[in-house]
Amino acid sequence: MIKDFNQVLKQAEKYRPEISKFLRDMIAIPSESCQEKEVILRIKKEMEKVGFDRVEIDSMGNILGSIGNGKHLIAMDAHIDTVGIGDKNQWEIDPYDGFEDDQVILGRGASDQEGGMASMVYAGKIIKDLGLEDDYTLLITGTVQEEDCDGLCWHYMIEEKDIKPEFVVITEPTSCNIYRGHRGRMEIKVTTHGLSCHGSAPERGDNAIYKMAPIINELKALNQNLHYDQFLGKGTLAVSEIFFSSASRCAVADGCSISIDRRLTAGESWQSAVQEIKNLPAVKEAKADVEIYEYDRPSYTGLSYPIRSYFPTWVIKENHPVCNTLIDSYKNLFKEEPFVDKWTFSTNGVSIMGRHKIPCIGFGPGHEDQAHAPNEKTWKDELVKAAAFYALIPSIYVNDYADKMPEKTKNIVK
Repeated sequence: MIKDFNQVLKQAEKYRPEISKFLRDMIAIPSESCQEKEVILRIKKEMEKVGFDRVEIDSMGNILGSIGNGKHLIAMDAHIDTVGIGDKNQWEIDPYDGFEDDQVILGRGASDQEGGMASMVYAGKIIKDLGLEDDYTLLITGTVQEEDCDGLCWHYMIEEKDIKPEFVVITEPTSCNIYRGHRGRMEIKVTTHGLSCHGSAPERGDNAIYKMAPIINELKALNQNLHYDQFLGKGTLAVSEIFFSSASRCAVADGCSISIDRRLTAGESWQSAVQEIKNLPAVKEAKADVEIYEYDRPSYTGLSYPIRSYFPTWVIKENHPVCNTLIDSYKNLFKEEPFVDKWTFSTNGVSIMGRHKIPCIGFGPGHEDQAHAPNEKTWKDELVKAAAFYALIPSIYVNDYADKMPEKTKNIVK
């Protein structure tokens, strides 16, 4: 166990140029969901360069790099897919050429979420340099399809590869604060049905779009009255898409569907969220269908792993050994109290802890408000800080907290 924590910080600072270059290289490779192959290969090259003990790419296309052979399996995760660039005219720089100065790096994926990947890989290098290996195996994962389907990658790894760490550090952006949970989410579809006819005589038909209009108004009102949790905040819903079916522009629509982005706070379930919509008067009057979307898009390897688009809420207790591990690591390194909070958006933790009850905790470079934004950026100081922090976490856990872990599902959820 290291005694001089400044050594870890100094070693991380030494790798500032390498961390920055690695992140710039990843940004330069377009890697939207299901198109991540080239950036995965770039990560593999860097893991091998810095001396990971084992590096593999699984059948879904996730990359898994390991350090050590100890009995305590600890994982750290970054999704390495990105969203698209949106309206390029809103970017001041090319989103893939990127930009950097002494303080920041700009480009698509800088904060969400390739910065976390860069810091994790160099945490592995720091562990090797300083001999911080202990009775643990550290698994660093670069996961795919998160932007399309949160947690699908980990659902696959847990169910098909039997990878079950004692806990997982999620490296999504937290401004280098410690996050211990977030709301879940669902993708819901509502469909109305009508009868088509010629648009010159609309009274002969039954317009499915008109049936949808009062449903949308009632959904807007429902959003104001959803359940509130003191830590996670209120559940929310937003109508995010609208579709129709019609014989032509000169015909009454015979079908209309909307998509709903539903965020679930603690105390809500997918069943209650669906039932709230089914109970709306306009839904009943229209005899509308309410269903949860399914996701089955193949990964870049061609693997399809279907899942229902329900992503559970999760929270870890503030006094849980995993949370205390990160709090103590932070105090030892940075000589101050950390800020402990939650994400607004969701992460791969929806599967790891939400579905499978494996404890998750969050710490990442970059800021939430940069996610999916034009001119996305991250901060070099945070990249270095995160690399040092990730390097220290495993040994703090093994030496101070592993024997305090509860049974697999005991005391995990708030």
